[in-house]
Amino acid sequence: MKPPRLLVATYNPGKLRELKSSLAMAPVELVSLETIPGVTQAPEEGTTFEANARQKAVHYSRFTEFPTVADDSGLLVDALGGRPGVYSARYLSEQASDAERCRKILEELDQVADVRRTARFECWIALAQGGVVLEVFRGALEGVIGREARGQHGFGYGPIFQVPERGCSLAELTPEEKLGISHRGRALQELQRALFGV
Repeated sequence: MKPPRLLVATYNPGKLRELKSSLAMAPVELVSLETIPGVTQAPEEGTTFEANARQKAVHYSRFTEFPTVADDSGLLVDALGGRPGVYSARYLSEQASDAERCRKILEELDQVADVRRTARFECWIALAQGGVVLEVFRGALEGVIGREARGQHGFGYGPIFQVPERGCSLAELTPEEKLGISHRGRALQELQRALFGV
């Protein structure tokens, strides 16, 4: 018997890799947006990660009959009033690279004392079917913004995000180590428990 299918509503290859890795042992077949005909881009008009995750899950779930997961996540820096927040992926501009966005954050925090460089990653995952949100899951990781970019693993703001209990940046952890503690990894663990009881 074929395992149930789950649509992964993202075009971000990094997010897709992490979700596939997290659910590798789960009794489910993951389906990507590229395989669904006629899909249109979901709007992201929410002012919170949760609102955007809900909006994307509802939108993409209308193109298929099976459950759909969508996430929204990003970096919140306390000394910047919570920026970049929901604009994490579009900070500076939609064309800016991850390295350019990291440099911008470091520049904005250049005169900020170490004790005030606290930050967190948040991830919200929404599960929807037939245009209706069934459940929402949250994961978070507390840390501080370092003074320089370090590490080559992952994507986004990982190189400047220091994980104090590990003594390194998020980008210096292996993908497996990162998934075990990251904001997305924690939200995915909650999703897995809800779907499969494990």
